[in-house]
Amino acid sequence: MTSRFLPWRNAITLLLLAIAVSGAQGKPVPSTIAWAPWSDQLFAQARATHRYVLMDLEAVWCHWCHVMDATTYQDPKVAALIDEHFIPVKVDQDARPDISRRFEIYGWPATILFDGEGNVIAHYRGYYEPQAFLHLLHAVLADPSPLHSDEDNDAKRGFAREALLTDTVRSEVERRYQESLDPVFGGLKQGQKFLDRDTVEYSLWRAEHGDAKAREQLLLTLDKAQQLIDPAWGGMYQYSTDGDWVHPHFEKIMSVQANALRLYALAYQQYKVPAYLEAARSIHRYLKQFLLSPEGAFYTSQDADLIEGEHGAAYFALGDADRRAQGMPRIDQHLYARENGWAIEALAQYYSATRDVDALSEALTAARWMKAHRLGADGLYRHHAIDTAGPFLGDSLAMGRGLLALYAVTGDKSLMDDAARLARHLERFDAPTGAGFLSGVAGVESALHPTPNIDENIDLARFANLLFRYTGDARDQKLAARALRYLDTQRIALRFGTVPGILLANAEWGSEPLHVTIVGAKSDPAARALFQDALALPAVYRQIDWWDPKGPALARSETRFPVLDRATAFVCTERFCSLPLFDARALEQQVAISEVQVP
Repeated sequence: MTSRFLPWRNAITLLLLAIAVSGAQGKPVPSTIAWAPWSDQLFAQARATHRYVLMDLEAVWCHWCHVMDATTYQDPKVAALIDEHFIPVKVDQDARPDISRRFEIYGWPATILFDGEGNVIAHYRGYYEPQAFLHLLHAVLADPSPLHSDEDNDAKRGFAREALLTDTVRSEVERRYQESLDPVFGGLKQGQKFLDRDTVEYSLWRAEHGDAKAREQLLLTLDKAQQLIDPAWGGMYQYSTDGDWVHPHFEKIMSVQANALRLYALAYQQYKVPAYLEAARSIHRYLKQFLLSPEGAFYTSQDADLIEGEHGAAYFALGDADRRAQGMPRIDQHLYARENGWAIEALAQYYSATRDVDALSEALTAARWMKAHRLGADGLYRHHAIDTAGPFLGDSLAMGRGLLALYAVTGDKSLMDDAARLARHLERFDAPTGAGFLSGVAGVESALHPTPNIDENIDLARFANLLFRYTGDARDQKLAARALRYLDTQRIALRFGTVPGILLANAEWGSEPLHVTIVGAKSDPAARALFQDALALPAVYRQIDWWDPKGPALARSETRFPVLDRATAFVCTERFCSLPLFDARALEQQVAISEVQVP
């Protein structure tokens, strides 16, 4: 994930934000504002009525969204001004990932104002109390000129020619990564503390390759972040305020659960710290008990508030029984493909670290349900059962990563075949500029054209590159290169404060993964045991194959492995393959001497 310094329309916003956070609590009441659903016809309506579009981009789990609904939007003066000059629209950011990705740097709630042509004329981050919000709206009415961003000129300025960072840009991205790390409290140097997936995973990769400083910072962050785990129900709160880890916001969203589960599983494989295993187990327990639907797919999130708009600290300080006696914060029961892909990938990694067969079964069941109910005839996953604006890149990308992760921990070639077929359809998201991929299919929304998202392009580059290592298909390599050419463009790589995911994607593109191949019958207990030993090997970037000589050939079969009279393992690098290995100890020793150190 990227960490971003947020732009503001004008200097007065800082003063208004200080006013905004002052003591707004209360029970929700029905809004007097006639909120409309999002549609492309809104802009034609705005032109016809000489009004502007006001979009409240919210999340169903978001405390400050509830507070703004209960206070600011209930204010008669705010409601009257909106009714006179604006067409008000509410958008659930989880339901519309294309819109969410476009405006995610403004957090939730985000207030985005448009003119009748669909141009953004203002954007505001977070909660505002009524008087401050009125001031902002009047300022926009006084000056409704469109805003311009760096993204507006991307198509005209060109992109990197090569799928690798230049030395100059790499050095600057690396410097920003190092500078972003908090050596005292862990995490990033900012007021909100959370597990930033790409920062932690890049630190894991560097530590795995001998970087002692990265290891120290990584362990500090993982130790501190355990304070965000709910002691009663498990699962991880989204973040903590006040520059520490003990002032949580209590929402539990799937991206946080999946990332934390996967990262603690990876860290436990690397360091065998019991607390990391317990953290992973706690998050898995929460997913299983609270977010797993009867259908076998996963729900989306759980609200921060028991009563919308009332801070949940007192409630979440209670134990399980006392909480349940008061009621249960709302669970968003939408079954989105993107969120399920995240969960599937995380559960596969957790199984790899723990051999918890329940976790593997849950991941496989969710994958089958998604294939049956969300995979469209065009080969792409739909976000939800009714997908008015999709398909979206995030759904198919997350499911592709999940399927490839499942192949790695099962050896079931049909799962990799599904991931490879899915990759063939990702070209529909090609950005017309020649580099990168759009969050949605161009042309579906005529007013808000889909745009590339850095995080999604990082994920696509890593997915397609790893898929290429498995398949040898040049089309997968081409997908990765296209995403990297967008990411490696200097203005993109340096657009935000720190983007370590770009460093990780480049590191993987430029090197071979840890590659272990098991040769033996799928029915042979010895071959299965050796496969399990391979899964236990710690590596952020790895490729694990299991070839049954009586079954189909490996997708990428340029290496011909000998078939011996017992199950064997081979460790291959870009320069050589090992002699046959027959047990866990020999496998660990061979991997240890094959690892490459980083500067």
